[in-house]
Amino acid sequence: MLDESLLDAPEGLAEADRRGLLRGAAEAGARVRTAARLAAEAGVGALEPDGRPRAVLIAGPGAAATHAADLLGTLAGAGSPVTRLAPTGVAAAAGALRWELPGWAGSVDLLLIATPDGTEPGLSLLAEQAYRRGCTVVAVAPDRSPLSESVNGSHGLFIPMATTPYDHDEPLAGAAPGVLWALLTPLLALLDRTGLLEAPPEALEKVADRLDQVAERCGPAIVTYSNPAKTLAAELADSLPVVWTEGTSAGPAGRRFAAALAELSGAPAVVAELPEALAAHAALLAGRLAAAADPDDFFRDRVDEAPALHARVVLLRDRPSGGLTAAPAARDLALGHDTPISELEPEAGGELETLAELIAITDFAAVYLALASGA
Repeated sequence: MLDESLLDAPEGLAEADRRGLLRGAAEAGARVRTAARLAAEAGVGALEPDGRPRAVLIAGPGAAATHAADLLGTLAGAGSPVTRLAPTGVAAAAGALRWELPGWAGSVDLLLIATPDGTEPGLSLLAEQAYRRGCTVVAVAPDRSPLSESVNGSHGLFIPMATTPYDHDEPLAGAAPGVLWALLTPLLALLDRTGLLEAPPEALEKVADRLDQVAERCGPAIVTYSNPAKTLAAELADSLPVVWTEGTSAGPAGRRFAAALAELSGAPAVVAELPEALAAHAALLAGRLAAAADPDDFFRDRVDEAPALHARVVLLRDRPSGGLTAAPAARDLALGHDTPISELEPEAGGELETLAELIAITDFAAVYLALASGA
């Protein structure tokens, strides 16, 4: 059950935030600036690659590497395929995970390693394997970690991760807002130098500015009725979020939102891109999760019984290509099944800025839902 009164109690939110999630969301802009500076100090800006890599491989544990690969692959497009190397092992623990390069990987490929830990033996072994194959290796991880020694010993490029003192107070969640930007920003700067995408220093500064603007709009001191993230969190209480995305940048933002809801607040969610979502989720909205599925729900004893779980559509929109949009059809489908719908659309700006805004608002919403539900 969501304690909506906690949403408008900044001191209560701060007390409940034992993992530093709100602080991580609020400081996302500062984390981007610090990460960009550390990347520049590591020599990323001075790199002069011979050309684009044939393929980009990304390895790392959990949601952080998954989201980085998804975002970079979306931004890079078809220029060079971006592939995440999924780990194997018996548990999601640093010592139990192993990564393997595909058999075709070689000297014309680029291996990126992104981890908020840096103690995984499997990643150190992967860096050594890549060195033997002739792959270029770039890693982002906490400074002075075992991985930094392995990468430097393998003649790779190591970029210190932008961290804060409170990162070490509790185990870092892979979907935590601060973790994403600390790992993603140096990789954006690197792939800009390789020509795979456009993320020059001025673009990263605009991303940081946009994240600061969202933090001002969505911070804990801003009341729910004028706070889009708190409003979304309240709307998602006791519901199954059905996340529909439209536009290039909205896709990875929606997938990250679903993952953040699961990891941070324990709330399940389903996600799909328009227009395919209309067919994929039509039966879901017409089934027992639809708001109209239980006509007796109005007379239910809300004190003694738990509320029924019903679907709620969350429409994340970026600028659709060619001006064509499936949003009207999405609204008709949802409302035709008495399913409520929430919509988020970023302000105008570059692709990185609009992507950052969608991620930032949904990150704040996931954090508020986690804190107010006691997750």
